[in-house]
Amino acid sequence: MSPLDPQETAAPATPLNPVTEAGRMAPKDYDAVLLASFGGPEGQEDVIPFLRNVTRGRGIPDERLEEVSHHYRANGGVSPINQQNRELKAALEAELAARGIALPVLWGNRNWAPYIPQTLQDAYDAGHRRLLMITTSAYSCYSSCRQYREDIGMALTETGLDGRLEVDKVRQYFDHPGFVEPFVEGTAAGLSDVRAQLHAVGTPDAPLHILFATHSIPTRDAEAAGRSEAEPREFEEGSAYVAQHLATGAAIISRVEAESGLTAPWSLVYQSRSGAPHVPWLEPDINDAVEELAGQGIKGIVIVPLGFVSDHMEVVWDLDTEALETCRNLGLAATRVPTPGTHRKFVNGLVDLISERTRSNNIADRPAVTALGPWYDVCRPGCCANFRGEKPTIAGADTTVGTGHDPYPEAVGVPAGGEGVQ
Repeated sequence: MSPLDPQETAAPATPLNPVTEAGRMAPKDYDAVLLASFGGPEGQEDVIPFLRNVTRGRGIPDERLEEVSHHYRANGGVSPINQQNRELKAALEAELAARGIALPVLWGNRNWAPYIPQTLQDAYDAGHRRLLMITTSAYSCYSSCRQYREDIGMALTETGLDGRLEVDKVRQYFDHPGFVEPFVEGTAAGLSDVRAQLHAVGTPDAPLHILFATHSIPTRDAEAAGRSEAEPREFEEGSAYVAQHLATGAAIISRVEAESGLTAPWSLVYQSRSGAPHVPWLEPDINDAVEELAGQGIKGIVIVPLGFVSDHMEVVWDLDTEALETCRNLGLAATRVPTPGTHRKFVNGLVDLISERTRSNNIADRPAVTALGPWYDVCRPGCCANFRGEKPTIAGADTTVGTGHDPYPEAVGVPAGGEGVQ
């Protein structure tokens, strides 16, 4: 099937191997919540140091980094992501307080201040000994899950806090209702908006198409996403990362059609590719897809940033600037749907995810809108492998860094044995 063949199904995709109770952690008493994110520059002087952080270890000269800095430079050197995380942190604090959950929210970034190692040190100095991490990445792949777990593992090792500070992580939440509901609302509104644009130019019944957009990743990383040799599962198109997006997109379309009567053909597209051109990444690129759809007679495009939690740089540049410009140049009516951001349902959903793991205010039910979930609390052995070399890692069934104990006794049913991708 061509990547642009419309997905006609109204029901979520079904995996060949259903999720079991394996990997669910027993509730604990935590001292604080750690909001972990990618980070971004907050001024022109920050851009090159930030890009050095993102590309550390690859030996990329500053001259090359300057060549790829244009989307930051065009926005005053400021990525929206840090301010959005400040707002999300405040919203989480307010919702936790409203529920009577006495957990402070700490914030640490992978690539810019506040950095994760310093946040962990500050947490320990403040008397915290057990943290629950929630990240601004909803899907399963190396960059959106395992790399966070590695960053925590390395930070605990580098600060000397391994065995003294425990850090766990909530499950990947690609199909949690709190993440999905804002997209249901936005997609319905987007369809209405594009129909109104087409009506205004006298073509109210012209065909339109929904593009679910996410960050492209190397195909090797995509194939490793969700994989575990110890506990094999098979996924649509051979990747948990791809399958999770397809299943969540199908669930959104089903809900939108059932609740509003609005629908349209849809497909999954990718954006923000980087790296060496000879290395294969997931395709099609969203701009190529728009051009192909225009050639097929499509007159309206609804862009749903399904892979993204907030309107950070890879949304405001790659979608709002480049993809929408492609649509305009081709004479297409188009709109971009909002990301969850600080939507009330998203914030509530994140606190529900926290409460799944806490002894007090515990939520035993673990909702998931696709048959792929709910995803694991404890990542399977070897899941989302790091092809660049093994590193200390937390929150996995084959790792003990930062836990202070073997993870198995706390797990229920465990058998023995970039922004964007934020």
